[in-house]
Amino acid sequence: MLCGAGYAQQNTGATNSYKKRVLETTEVDFLSSYYSQNGDNAAVTGGIGTEELTDVTGTIIVSVPLNDDDILTIDAGVSAYTSASSSNVDPFDGSERADAFVASTGASRSDVWTNLSGIYTHSSDDRNTMYSGNLSVSSEYDYFSFGFGGGLTKLFNKKNTEVSINANIFLDTWTPIYPTELRPFASGANGLDNGFFSNKTITGNTDYSPTFEKFTDETRNSYSVGLGFSQILGKNLQGSLALDFVKQDGLLSTPFQRVYFADVADSFIQEFQLADAIEQLPDSRFKVAGGGRLNWYINESVVLRSYYRYYFDDWGINSHTASVEMPIKLTDKITVYPSYRFYQQSAADYFFGYEEAFSTDTFYTSDYDLSKYSANQFGMGVSYTDIFTKMHVWKLGLKSIDVKFYKYDRNTTFSSSILTAGFKFVMD
Repeated sequence: MLCGAGYAQQNTGATNSYKKRVLETTEVDFLSSYYSQNGDNAAVTGGIGTEELTDVTGTIIVSVPLNDDDILTIDAGVSAYTSASSSNVDPFDGSERADAFVASTGASRSDVWTNLSGIYTHSSDDRNTMYSGNLSVSSEYDYFSFGFGGGLTKLFNKKNTEVSINANIFLDTWTPIYPTELRPFASGANGLDNGFFSNKTITGNTDYSPTFEKFTDETRNSYSVGLGFSQILGKNLQGSLALDFVKQDGLLSTPFQRVYFADVADSFIQEFQLADAIEQLPDSRFKVAGGGRLNWYINESVVLRSYYRYYFDDWGINSHTASVEMPIKLTDKITVYPSYRFYQQSAADYFFGYEEAFSTDTFYTSDYDLSKYSANQFGMGVSYTDIFTKMHVWKLGLKSIDVKFYKYDRNTTFSSSILTAGFKFVMD
């Protein structure tokens, strides 16, 4: 009898040990996008000038099941941009007359951003607890970032309730690039006697004497904590809430963004106005954002997804974001999803338009991203899904294709558009 009891217990344990894998097989996502923008309020040229920019991005994401419970996800991306705005960090390249509304051909006209990150996720046997950890590095010509963090997710109430917390730290370093005409006025330099001015004629205020010192702190650290709550409210209704806190310290100014003062006479070389100073912002910033989502499954073919977020920070910005998306299933494999997003924000305490700041001010910026504005974004997406992955590329079965287009307009002169495409494969 004892032997029989022991054998029965072993069999019961073996039966209970079976569990479904978190991820059945390796998944590979190929993502790409083309982005373009334009406007007449470039921060590089003190709130005036072209904001023209184009960017092409490619990303690959590979999710690998390490065993029944663990997943490793590798995300690698490259983004290459060409910017008429940033080209005017050095507008005096000699190719054309220098002008804030004309792109120069200097080295700052283009750059490449690269990113590599890894995420490790572990799920408990009952799939009610998930842990995650992540590492990331990214780099471009004048900026390097290293990040790490982790998260915890718990499911309750027969998986109808989800609570999560995540935290991340980013340790970033600038290699400051300053406007060309200001560099001769750094501490220990020789100002107008510098060779830069030897073959150039200053018009307007010929006694050009800007306010300029190089930044001594070239680091920027960011710390974030996010709290999440999700609840299935009914058969066709799901809601979620999120609360995020972000603290930043260090060099929060952008070194190559010019400012023009109202109480300083204008100086020009050709058609380009010489900077009176560079952007100066506080070395700390605290941000808080809270929002919620409500998804209503109207029927098998239509879902309504709504979102709202309120944001504020200690620089004086308050913002509201509201969006709605309605996926419409046309066939078993094809879904379209029109969307709309509205955004409105107040100006930062330190924002000044072109020639609105005074030389006696402590902090100032002419970056219109920190101005008061409202914006509308309209989008349309199409997705193709084949759960049986009939189409194959090598050993990869095509699971889905997503194509999206968004058009964005502010009530300033700024507008942009982006086209994205994503391909999800699963490995046989």
